[in-house]
Amino acid sequence: MKEYILKSKDLVKTYKAESQSPVFALRGVNAEFKKGEFVALMGRSGSGKSTFLHQLALLDRPTSGQVKINNTDVAKLSENERAKFRLQVLGYVFQDYALIPELSLYENIALPMMALGFSRKKYDADVQEIIKRVGLNGRKNNLPSELSGGEQQRVSIARAIVNKPEILFADEPTANLDSEAASVVLEVMRELVDKYNQTIIMVTHEPDDKKYVDRVIWLKDGVISEER
Repeated sequence: MKEYILKSKDLVKTYKAESQSPVFALRGVNAEFKKGEFVALMGRSGSGKSTFLHQLALLDRPTSGQVKINNTDVAKLSENERAKFRLQVLGYVFQDYALIPELSLYENIALPMMALGFSRKKYDADVQEIIKRVGLNGRKNNLPSELSGGEQQRVSIARAIVNKPEILFADEPTANLDSEAASVVLEVMRELVDKYNQTIIMVTHEPDDKKYVDRVIWLKDGVISEER
């Protein structure tokens, strides 16, 4: 039986403009995620799914409630500790790829390991292996502008997993892709789960994406309305 790697408890997020009542984006969300599980967060616009992802991924702080990753209460970490934790334990794949245009495919992927202070000799083999894993062998010297959208998203995935993160977060990773490129990206993510026991939590609007995941959590008005 797989263990739980991530849990949220009574997670609340509110936003308040001056002289206005608070707006609840999350209203006490409780959820658990297992090691080696591919989970989709779904729901209409404004349902709270992206806000929920941002709390889990330490991209924002909740108004109240708890997020535990490997039994670490991440709300108690200082800003410096959170930054280090994100770099060492978590990976991120964003909708807009977020690649640095002046850097090659290889350099974009190597950035997280550079940030941790590894020498090129230390990280070169890992980067080369990741490039093969996402199906971009032979393209390491290409700039992002020389790649298709699907290839750029695969570079983004490679960069997110090069540090071997325990949890990979993906925020609508196929939203800017055509159906063929989207399928390739989702197949890469599915392979990461099946072959490498990667945990992936993905926000998506696409009904077809459900066939790639192990479980879907639907949010509505800041709460979990259904999961299966």
